[in-house]
Amino acid sequence: MDQEMIEFQKPEENQEVLRTHLEELGNHLSEKIGKIFGRSLHIREVDSGSCNACEWEITALSNPVYDLERFGIYFVASPRHADVLLVTGPVSRNLYTALLKTYEATPEPKLVIAVGACACSGGLFQKGYASLGGVDKVLPVDVYIPGCPPRPQAILQGLLLAMDKLEQKIRKRNFSDLHEGDTCHRP
Repeated sequence: MDQEMIEFQKPEENQEVLRTHLEELGNHLSEKIGKIFGRSLHIREVDSGSCNACEWEITALSNPVYDLERFGIYFVASPRHADVLLVTGPVSRNLYTALLKTYEATPEPKLVIAVGACACSGGLFQKGYASLGGVDKVLPVDVYIPGCPPRPQAILQGLLLAMDKLEQKIRKRNFSDLHEGDTCHRP
């Protein structure tokens, strides 16, 4: 019998593998967040004109299967409380200003994560009259999570990658603050 067929016939084993991988990924992410912030991670999700498929997957992160909050990750209503902007969809002309205002209201150091093919590149709508293209045409994007829509595991993996980027940003900022008053010129 074909290996794929065997896996298909035993979904409970696949669920256990998925659950184990999810736990490992979540625990690793939780450790990173604790190391960087010493508190939980706050995410502001912004729909900049999507078809809502990515929102379904992001919403799935809060269901009992994934339960993102157990890893110290929370979605917040205000960008003023956010550490990360999770942006979905191609940037539509109607939501351009709202996206910019949300970005400007987010405190530094902030990260922007483009979720889904439309946010990464403009997707199917990139040449449309109402679309400006992907998020990177408007904001500096730190992490791209491709997929149409990306699975919740991919979004968690993207958040883990984002924590590495945030750690680099903080280190770079601390280094430049440390050497700001340094008048010594080294060859």
